[in-house]
Amino acid sequence: MARVKTQYKCRSCGYISASYLGRCPNCGAWNQFEKESQEVRKTSSKATPSRMMASVGAKEAVKLATVKAEKEERILTKSSELNRVLGGGIVPGSLVLIGGDPGIGKSTLMLQIMGDLANKYKVLYVSGEESAGQIKMRADRLDLGASPMLLYPETNMEHIRDQIDDVKPDFVVIDSIQTMNEPSLDSMVGSASQVREVTAELMKIAKMDQITVFVIGHVTKEGAIAGPKILEHMVDTVLYFEGDEHHAYRILHSVKNRFGATNEIGMFEMKNEGLSEVTNPSAVFLDERLPNSTGSAVVVSLEGTRPILGEIQALVTPTAFGYAKRTTSGLDYNRVSLLLAVLEKRGNLMLQNQDAYLTATGGIRLNEPAIDLAIAMAIASSYYDKEIQPTDCFVGEIGLTGEVRRVNQIQARVREAAKVGFKRIFIPKFNMSPALQDEGIEVIPITSVRQALKILFN
Repeated sequence: MARVKTQYKCRSCGYISASYLGRCPNCGAWNQFEKESQEVRKTSSKATPSRMMASVGAKEAVKLATVKAEKEERILTKSSELNRVLGGGIVPGSLVLIGGDPGIGKSTLMLQIMGDLANKYKVLYVSGEESAGQIKMRADRLDLGASPMLLYPETNMEHIRDQIDDVKPDFVVIDSIQTMNEPSLDSMVGSASQVREVTAELMKIAKMDQITVFVIGHVTKEGAIAGPKILEHMVDTVLYFEGDEHHAYRILHSVKNRFGATNEIGMFEMKNEGLSEVTNPSAVFLDERLPNSTGSAVVVSLEGTRPILGEIQALVTPTAFGYAKRTTSGLDYNRVSLLLAVLEKRGNLMLQNQDAYLTATGGIRLNEPAIDLAIAMAIASSYYDKEIQPTDCFVGEIGLTGEVRRVNQIQARVREAAKVGFKRIFIPKFNMSPALQDEGIEVIPITSVRQALKILFN
Protein backbone atom coordinates (compact mmCIF):
# COMPACT_ATOMS: atom_id res chain seq x y z
CA MET A 1 0.00 0.00 0.00
CA ALA A 2 1.27 3.47 -0.87
CA ARG A 3 2.09 5.91 1.89
CA VAL A 4 2.03 9.70 1.70
CA LYS A 5 5.33 11.52 2.10
CA THR A 6 5.30 15.19 3.12
CA GLN A 7 8.24 17.54 2.70
CA TYR A 8 8.91 21.25 2.25
CA LYS A 9 10.86 22.64 -0.69
CA CYS A 10 12.37 26.08 -1.27
CA ARG A 11 10.99 27.78 -4.41
CA SER A 12 14.23 29.67 -5.00
CA CYS A 13 16.88 26.95 -4.85
CA GLY A 14 15.03 23.63 -4.42
CA TYR A 15 16.38 22.89 -0.91
CA ILE A 16 14.31 20.15 0.80
CA SER A 17 13.44 20.18 4.48
CA ALA A 18 11.38 17.77 6.57
CA SER A 19 9.73 20.69 8.38
CA TYR A 20 8.70 24.22 7.47
CA LEU A 21 11.40 26.89 7.79
CA GLY A 22 10.97 30.63 7.64
CA ARG A 23 14.37 31.16 6.03
CA CYS A 24 16.14 28.80 3.65
CA PRO A 25 19.48 27.69 5.13
CA ASN A 26 20.86 27.13 1.62
CA CYS A 27 20.10 30.37 -0.25
CA GLY A 28 18.93 32.63 2.59
CA ALA A 29 15.54 33.47 1.00
CA TRP A 30 12.62 34.21 3.34
CA ASN A 31 9.14 32.64 3.18
CA GLN A 32 9.93 30.47 0.15
CA PHE A 33 9.11 27.01 1.51
CA GLU A 34 6.01 25.25 0.26
CA LYS A 35 4.48 21.95 1.23
CA GLU A 36 4.74 18.95 -1.07
CA SER A 37 2.88 15.68 -0.68
CA GLN A 38 3.35 12.65 -2.85
CA GLU A 39 2.60 8.96 -2.76
CA VAL A 40 5.59 6.69 -2.22
CA ARG A 41 5.33 3.12 -3.44
CA LYS A 42 7.80 0.46 -2.50
CA THR A 43 9.47 -0.89 -5.60
CA SER A 44 11.37 -4.10 -5.95
CA SER A 45 15.07 -3.92 -6.71
CA LYS A 46 15.12 -7.48 -8.00
CA ALA A 47 16.26 -7.72 -11.62
CA THR A 48 13.36 -9.06 -13.64
CA PRO A 49 13.86 -10.37 -17.17
CA SER A 50 12.27 -7.25 -18.66
CA ARG A 51 14.65 -4.99 -16.74
CA MET A 52 17.64 -7.04 -17.77
CA MET A 53 16.68 -6.92 -21.44
CA ALA A 54 16.15 -3.17 -21.35
CA SER A 55 19.48 -2.52 -19.67
CA VAL A 56 21.70 -4.65 -21.90
CA GLY A 57 24.02 -2.31 -23.80
CA ALA A 58 22.12 0.81 -22.77
CA LYS A 59 24.63 2.03 -20.20
CA GLU A 60 27.91 0.90 -21.68
CA ALA A 61 30.70 3.47 -21.72
CA VAL A 62 32.09 4.36 -25.13
CA LYS A 63 35.29 6.04 -26.18
CA LEU A 64 35.02 9.69 -27.13
CA ALA A 65 37.04 9.06 -30.29
CA THR A 66 34.40 6.59 -31.54
CA VAL A 67 31.46 8.98 -31.11
CA LYS A 68 30.29 10.56 -34.35
CA ALA A 69 29.48 14.26 -34.05
CA GLU A 70 26.65 15.06 -36.43
CA LYS A 71 25.46 18.58 -37.07
CA GLU A 72 21.91 18.98 -35.86
CA GLU A 73 19.14 19.54 -38.35
CA ARG A 74 17.52 22.98 -38.39
CA ILE A 75 14.00 24.05 -39.32
CA LEU A 76 13.86 27.63 -40.56
CA THR A 77 10.89 29.85 -39.68
CA LYS A 78 9.67 32.88 -41.58
CA SER A 79 11.20 35.06 -38.85
CA SER A 80 14.90 35.67 -39.50
CA GLU A 81 15.16 37.34 -36.08
CA LEU A 82 13.96 34.19 -34.30
CA ASN A 83 16.24 32.04 -36.44
CA ARG A 84 19.23 34.15 -35.38
CA VAL A 85 18.38 33.97 -31.69
CA LEU A 86 17.95 30.18 -31.85
CA GLY A 87 21.33 29.81 -33.54
CA GLY A 88 20.17 29.21 -37.12
CA GLY A 89 16.68 27.77 -36.75
CA ILE A 90 14.63 25.37 -34.63
CA VAL A 91 16.29 22.10 -33.63
CA PRO A 92 13.80 19.17 -33.79
CA GLY A 93 13.23 17.53 -30.41
CA SER A 94 14.37 20.58 -28.41
CA LEU A 95 12.59 22.16 -25.45
CA VAL A 96 12.52 25.97 -25.64
CA LEU A 97 11.39 28.20 -22.77
CA ILE A 98 10.16 31.71 -23.61
CA GLY A 99 9.77 34.04 -20.62
CA GLY A 100 8.47 37.56 -20.36
CA ASP A 101 6.13 39.94 -18.57
CA PRO A 102 2.38 39.37 -18.96
CA GLY A 103 1.05 41.12 -22.05
CA ILE A 104 4.47 41.65 -23.64
CA GLY A 105 3.56 39.58 -26.72
CA LYS A 106 4.80 36.01 -26.05
CA SER A 107 1.56 34.35 -27.19
CA THR A 108 1.36 36.62 -30.23
CA LEU A 109 4.90 35.70 -31.25
CA MET A 110 4.23 31.97 -30.88
CA LEU A 111 0.92 32.18 -32.72
CA GLN A 112 2.56 33.94 -35.65
CA ILE A 113 5.48 31.50 -35.86
CA MET A 114 3.34 28.37 -35.43
CA GLY A 115 0.65 29.65 -37.80
CA ASP A 116 3.25 29.73 -40.55
CA LEU A 117 4.85 26.37 -39.63
CA ALA A 118 1.42 24.71 -39.61
CA ASN A 119 1.37 24.96 -43.42
CA LYS A 120 4.20 22.39 -43.59
CA TYR A 121 4.14 20.64 -40.20
CA LYS A 122 1.58 19.43 -37.70
CA VAL A 123 1.30 21.94 -34.83
CA LEU A 124 -0.58 21.52 -31.53
CA TYR A 125 -1.19 24.71 -29.55
CA VAL A 126 -2.12 23.91 -25.93
CA SER A 127 -3.66 26.88 -24.13
CA GLY A 128 -4.24 26.95 -20.40
CA GLU A 129 -5.15 30.64 -20.22
CA GLU A 130 -7.40 31.32 -23.22
CA SER A 131 -10.29 29.51 -24.85
CA ALA A 132 -10.24 28.39 -28.47
CA GLY A 133 -12.55 31.29 -29.33
CA GLN A 134 -10.16 33.86 -27.86
CA ILE A 135 -7.23 32.38 -29.76
CA LYS A 136 -9.31 32.39 -32.95
CA MET A 137 -10.04 36.10 -32.51
CA ARG A 138 -6.33 36.84 -32.12
CA ALA A 139 -5.50 34.66 -35.12
CA ASP A 140 -8.02 36.57 -37.26
CA ARG A 141 -6.37 39.85 -36.22
CA LEU A 142 -3.00 38.40 -37.25
CA ASP A 143 -4.45 37.17 -40.56
CA LEU A 144 -3.95 33.53 -39.48
CA GLY A 145 -7.60 32.52 -39.20
CA ALA A 146 -7.29 29.92 -41.98
CA SER A 147 -4.24 28.19 -40.48
CA PRO A 148 -4.49 24.38 -40.07
CA MET A 149 -2.94 24.62 -36.60
CA LEU A 150 -4.64 22.47 -33.93
CA LEU A 151 -5.93 24.18 -30.76
CA TYR A 152 -6.37 22.34 -27.46
CA PRO A 153 -7.51 24.39 -24.42
CA GLU A 154 -6.49 22.13 -21.51
CA THR A 155 -4.46 22.23 -18.29
CA ASN A 156 -4.48 18.54 -17.26
CA MET A 157 -1.18 16.95 -18.26
CA GLU A 158 -2.72 13.47 -18.50
CA HIS A 159 -5.14 14.69 -21.16
CA ILE A 160 -2.39 16.62 -22.92
CA ARG A 161 -0.19 13.51 -23.06
CA ASP A 162 -3.04 11.50 -24.54
CA GLN A 163 -3.72 14.22 -27.11
CA ILE A 164 -0.05 14.32 -28.14
CA ASP A 165 -0.04 10.51 -28.54
CA ASP A 166 -3.14 10.70 -30.74
CA VAL A 167 -2.17 13.69 -32.88
CA LYS A 168 1.58 13.00 -33.09
CA PRO A 169 2.49 16.64 -33.82
CA ASP A 170 5.85 18.02 -34.93
CA PHE A 171 5.53 21.12 -32.72
CA VAL A 172 3.80 21.66 -29.39
CA VAL A 173 3.25 25.03 -27.68
CA ILE A 174 2.39 25.13 -23.96
CA ASP A 175 0.80 28.47 -23.01
CA SER A 176 1.65 28.80 -20.21
CA ILE A 177 3.68 26.43 -17.99
CA GLN A 178 2.30 28.01 -14.79
CA THR A 179 -1.26 26.91 -15.66
CA MET A 180 -0.47 23.23 -16.29
CA ASN A 181 -1.49 20.67 -13.66
CA GLU A 182 0.07 17.28 -12.92
CA PRO A 183 -2.79 15.35 -11.19
CA SER A 184 -0.44 12.93 -9.43
CA LEU A 185 0.96 15.77 -7.28
CA ASP A 186 -0.93 17.11 -4.29
CA SER A 187 0.13 20.74 -4.65
CA MET A 188 -1.21 24.00 -6.05
CA VAL A 189 -1.21 24.71 -9.77
CA GLY A 190 1.77 26.93 -10.55
CA SER A 191 3.78 25.81 -7.52
CA ALA A 192 7.45 24.92 -7.84
CA SER A 193 6.78 21.18 -7.69
CA GLN A 194 4.04 21.37 -10.34
CA VAL A 195 6.16 23.45 -12.72
CA ARG A 196 9.13 21.15 -12.26
CA GLU A 197 7.20 17.92 -12.86
CA VAL A 198 5.33 19.30 -15.87
CA THR A 199 8.60 20.50 -17.41
CA ALA A 200 10.20 17.10 -16.80
CA GLU A 201 7.27 15.42 -18.56
CA LEU A 202 7.55 17.81 -21.51
CA MET A 203 11.28 17.16 -21.72
CA LYS A 204 10.56 13.43 -21.89
CA ILE A 205 8.04 13.99 -24.68
CA ALA A 206 10.46 16.17 -26.63
CA LYS A 207 13.42 13.79 -26.43
CA MET A 208 11.67 10.43 -26.81
CA ASP A 209 9.23 11.42 -29.56
CA GLN A 210 11.43 14.06 -31.28
CA ILE A 211 8.73 16.69 -30.84
CA THR A 212 9.83 20.33 -30.58
CA VAL A 213 8.15 21.87 -27.53
CA PHE A 214 7.87 25.62 -26.89
CA VAL A 215 6.98 26.51 -23.31
CA ILE A 216 5.74 29.99 -22.39
CA GLY A 217 6.44 31.20 -18.86
CA HIS A 218 5.71 34.38 -16.96
CA VAL A 219 8.37 36.26 -15.03
CA THR A 220 8.28 37.50 -11.44
CA LYS A 221 8.72 41.08 -10.19
CA GLU A 222 12.45 40.41 -9.90
CA GLY A 223 12.61 39.55 -13.62
CA ALA A 224 13.17 35.79 -13.22
CA ILE A 225 10.93 33.13 -14.73
CA ALA A 226 8.28 32.12 -12.20
CA GLY A 227 8.95 28.71 -10.69
CA PRO A 228 12.10 26.98 -9.48
CA LYS A 229 15.47 28.03 -10.91
CA ILE A 230 16.05 24.42 -11.94
CA LEU A 231 13.44 24.99 -14.66
CA GLU A 232 15.98 26.95 -16.71
CA HIS A 233 18.57 24.19 -16.27
CA MET A 234 16.20 21.50 -17.54
CA VAL A 235 15.34 23.05 -20.91
CA ASP A 236 17.61 23.33 -23.97
CA THR A 237 17.05 27.01 -24.70
CA VAL A 238 15.90 29.96 -22.58
CA LEU A 239 14.63 33.07 -24.36
CA TYR A 240 13.45 36.28 -22.71
CA PHE A 241 10.95 38.49 -24.51
CA GLU A 242 11.55 41.98 -23.16
CA GLY A 243 10.31 45.46 -23.86
CA ASP A 244 9.23 48.74 -22.34
CA GLU A 245 5.47 49.15 -22.00
CA HIS A 246 5.86 52.72 -23.27
CA HIS A 247 7.64 51.63 -26.47
CA ALA A 248 6.44 49.47 -29.34
CA TYR A 249 9.75 47.65 -29.72
CA ARG A 250 10.32 44.18 -28.28
CA ILE A 251 13.64 42.35 -27.88
CA LEU A 252 13.96 38.56 -27.90
CA HIS A 253 17.07 37.78 -25.88
CA SER A 254 18.81 34.40 -25.64
CA VAL A 255 20.31 33.68 -22.21
CA LYS A 256 20.90 29.94 -22.70
CA ASN A 257 21.19 27.88 -25.84
CA ARG A 258 22.62 24.36 -26.10
CA PHE A 259 22.52 24.59 -29.89
CA GLY A 260 23.94 28.06 -30.49
CA ALA A 261 25.47 31.22 -29.06
CA THR A 262 23.99 32.95 -26.04
CA ASN A 263 23.28 36.68 -25.70
CA GLU A 264 21.92 36.86 -29.25
CA ILE A 265 19.02 39.26 -29.72
CA GLY A 266 16.21 39.65 -32.19
CA MET A 267 14.13 42.80 -32.45
CA PHE A 268 10.43 43.17 -33.21
CA GLU A 269 7.92 45.99 -33.37
CA MET A 270 4.43 45.52 -31.94
CA LYS A 271 1.72 46.71 -34.32
CA ASN A 272 -2.05 46.26 -34.53
CA GLU A 273 -1.58 43.40 -37.01
CA GLY A 274 1.03 41.67 -34.83
CA LEU A 275 4.79 41.61 -34.45
CA SER A 276 6.96 42.71 -37.36
CA GLU A 277 10.72 42.26 -37.60
CA VAL A 278 13.16 45.13 -37.22
CA THR A 279 16.06 44.29 -39.51
CA ASN A 280 18.08 47.47 -38.81
CA PRO A 281 17.91 48.21 -35.06
CA SER A 282 20.71 50.80 -35.28
CA ALA A 283 18.57 53.08 -37.42
CA VAL A 284 15.67 52.72 -34.98
CA PHE A 285 17.72 53.83 -31.99
CA LEU A 286 19.31 56.79 -33.80
CA ASP A 287 16.57 58.22 -36.02
CA GLU A 288 15.21 60.56 -33.34
CA ARG A 289 18.51 62.21 -32.37
CA LEU A 290 18.21 65.97 -31.88
CA PRO A 291 20.86 67.94 -33.82
CA ASN A 292 23.20 70.31 -31.96
CA SER A 293 22.33 68.77 -28.59
CA THR A 294 24.76 68.23 -25.73
CA GLY A 295 25.03 65.20 -23.47
CA SER A 296 24.54 62.67 -26.27
CA ALA A 297 27.01 60.00 -27.42
CA VAL A 298 26.62 56.98 -29.69
CA VAL A 299 28.09 53.58 -28.81
CA VAL A 300 28.51 50.45 -30.92
CA SER A 301 27.32 47.75 -28.55
CA LEU A 302 27.61 44.06 -29.26
CA GLU A 303 24.61 41.85 -28.44
CA GLY A 304 25.75 38.29 -29.03
CA THR A 305 27.28 38.44 -32.50
CA ARG A 306 25.21 41.43 -33.62
CA PRO A 307 26.60 44.99 -33.39
CA ILE A 308 23.98 47.62 -32.59
CA LEU A 309 24.41 51.38 -32.43
CA GLY A 310 22.64 52.95 -29.47
CA GLU A 311 22.43 56.46 -28.11
CA ILE A 312 23.41 57.26 -24.53
CA GLN A 313 22.11 60.53 -23.11
CA ALA A 314 23.37 62.30 -20.00
CA LEU A 315 22.12 65.36 -18.16
CA VAL A 316 24.45 66.92 -15.59
CA THR A 317 23.06 69.79 -13.54
CA PRO A 318 24.00 71.46 -10.23
CA THR A 319 22.36 69.74 -7.29
CA ALA A 320 19.79 71.57 -5.19
CA PHE A 321 20.19 69.21 -2.22
CA GLY A 322 22.94 68.31 0.19
CA TYR A 323 24.12 65.37 -1.89
CA ALA A 324 24.28 64.67 -5.62
CA LYS A 325 21.58 62.50 -7.14
CA ARG A 326 22.33 59.79 -9.71
CA THR A 327 19.60 58.17 -11.84
CA THR A 328 19.97 55.63 -14.64
CA SER A 329 17.62 53.97 -17.13
CA GLY A 330 18.81 51.08 -19.27
CA LEU A 331 22.32 51.31 -17.77
CA ASP A 332 23.92 49.70 -14.75
CA TYR A 333 23.75 52.13 -11.82
CA ASN A 334 26.96 50.93 -10.16
CA ARG A 335 28.87 51.16 -13.43
CA VAL A 336 27.72 54.74 -13.97
CA SER A 337 28.73 55.69 -10.41
CA LEU A 338 32.19 54.22 -11.02
CA LEU A 339 32.61 56.20 -14.25
CA LEU A 340 31.55 59.42 -12.53
CA ALA A 341 34.27 58.85 -9.95
CA VAL A 342 36.87 58.14 -12.66
CA LEU A 343 35.92 61.32 -14.54
CA GLU A 344 36.27 63.38 -11.37
CA LYS A 345 39.62 61.87 -10.39
CA ARG A 346 41.25 61.32 -13.79
CA GLY A 347 39.42 63.85 -15.98
CA ASN A 348 39.29 66.79 -13.52
CA LEU A 349 35.51 67.15 -13.77
CA MET A 350 33.93 68.48 -10.57
CA LEU A 351 30.94 66.14 -10.40
CA GLN A 352 30.49 65.69 -6.66
CA ASN A 353 28.02 68.60 -6.52
CA GLN A 354 26.26 67.71 -9.80
CA ASP A 355 23.12 65.65 -10.29
CA ALA A 356 23.56 63.11 -13.09
CA TYR A 357 20.74 61.51 -15.09
CA LEU A 358 21.64 58.91 -17.72
CA THR A 359 19.58 56.79 -20.08
CA ALA A 360 19.94 54.43 -23.02
CA THR A 361 17.27 55.60 -25.47
CA GLY A 362 14.75 53.39 -27.24
CA GLY A 363 14.01 51.10 -24.29
CA ILE A 364 17.11 48.94 -24.85
CA ARG A 365 19.32 47.86 -21.95
CA LEU A 366 23.09 48.07 -22.43
CA ASN A 367 25.30 46.05 -20.08
CA GLU A 368 28.64 45.30 -21.72
CA PRO A 369 31.87 47.09 -20.61
CA ALA A 370 32.49 48.49 -24.11
CA ILE A 371 29.90 51.23 -23.53
CA ASP A 372 32.05 52.90 -20.84
CA LEU A 373 33.73 55.40 -23.16
CA ALA A 374 30.40 56.56 -24.62
CA ILE A 375 28.94 57.04 -21.14
CA ALA A 376 31.95 59.09 -20.05
CA MET A 377 31.84 61.29 -23.17
CA ALA A 378 28.09 61.89 -22.79
CA ILE A 379 28.61 63.00 -19.19
CA ALA A 380 31.50 65.29 -20.17
CA SER A 381 29.47 66.76 -23.05
CA SER A 382 26.66 67.73 -20.70
CA TYR A 383 29.11 68.98 -18.06
CA TYR A 384 30.97 71.24 -20.50
CA ASP A 385 27.74 72.03 -22.41
CA LYS A 386 29.58 71.27 -25.64
CA GLU A 387 28.20 69.19 -28.48
CA ILE A 388 29.80 65.96 -29.67
CA GLN A 389 29.86 65.76 -33.46
CA PRO A 390 26.81 63.74 -34.59
CA THR A 391 29.07 61.66 -36.85
CA ASP A 392 31.25 60.46 -33.93
CA CYS A 393 30.79 57.19 -32.05
CA PHE A 394 32.69 55.46 -29.27
CA VAL A 395 33.82 51.99 -28.16
CA GLY A 396 35.96 51.17 -25.15
CA GLU A 397 36.11 49.94 -21.57
CA ILE A 398 37.41 52.32 -18.90
CA GLY A 399 39.54 51.19 -15.96
CA LEU A 400 39.90 52.81 -12.56
CA THR A 401 43.16 54.49 -13.55
CA GLY A 402 41.44 56.15 -16.51
CA GLU A 403 42.88 53.87 -19.19
CA VAL A 404 40.76 52.78 -22.15
CA ARG A 405 40.96 49.00 -22.39
CA ARG A 406 40.51 46.74 -25.41
CA VAL A 407 37.17 45.18 -26.37
CA ASN A 408 36.24 42.16 -28.50
CA GLN A 409 34.88 42.01 -32.06
CA ILE A 410 36.24 45.46 -32.90
CA GLN A 411 36.15 44.98 -36.68
CA ALA A 412 32.45 44.11 -36.65
CA ARG A 413 31.75 47.23 -34.57
CA VAL A 414 33.75 49.50 -36.86
CA ARG A 415 32.07 48.03 -39.94
CA GLU A 416 28.59 48.61 -38.47
CA ALA A 417 29.42 52.25 -37.66
CA ALA A 418 30.67 52.82 -41.19
CA LYS A 419 27.58 51.18 -42.68
CA VAL A 420 25.22 53.48 -40.76
CA GLY A 421 27.14 56.56 -41.93
CA PHE A 422 29.42 57.64 -39.06
CA LYS A 423 32.64 59.46 -39.99
CA ARG A 424 34.78 58.87 -36.87
CA ILE A 425 34.98 56.14 -34.26
CA PHE A 426 37.05 56.29 -31.07
CA ILE A 427 38.44 52.88 -30.07
CA PRO A 428 41.05 51.56 -27.58
CA LYS A 429 44.64 51.91 -28.84
CA PHE A 430 45.31 48.20 -28.21
CA ASN A 431 42.51 47.28 -30.62
CA MET A 432 44.07 49.26 -33.45
CA SER A 433 45.12 47.31 -36.54
CA PRO A 434 45.83 48.20 -40.21
CA ALA A 435 42.72 46.30 -41.35
CA LEU A 436 40.46 48.84 -39.62
CA GLN A 437 41.66 51.62 -41.92
CA ASP A 438 39.94 49.94 -44.88
CA GLU A 439 36.40 50.10 -43.44
CA GLY A 440 35.63 53.58 -44.83
CA ILE A 441 35.63 55.41 -41.48
CA GLU A 442 38.28 57.37 -39.59
CA VAL A 443 39.49 55.31 -36.64
CA ILE A 444 40.99 57.22 -33.69
CA PRO A 445 42.92 55.14 -31.12
CA ILE A 446 42.57 56.29 -27.49
CA THR A 447 44.72 55.33 -24.52
CA SER A 448 43.00 57.25 -21.69
CA VAL A 449 39.90 59.21 -20.76
CA ARG A 450 41.96 62.39 -20.48
CA GLN A 451 43.13 62.01 -24.08
CA ALA A 452 39.56 61.55 -25.34
CA LEU A 453 38.38 64.63 -23.42
CA LYS A 454 41.24 66.68 -24.87
CA ILE A 455 40.44 65.67 -28.46
CA LEU A 456 36.71 66.29 -28.17
CA PHE A 457 36.39 69.35 -25.94
CA ASN A 458 39.65 71.34 -26.15
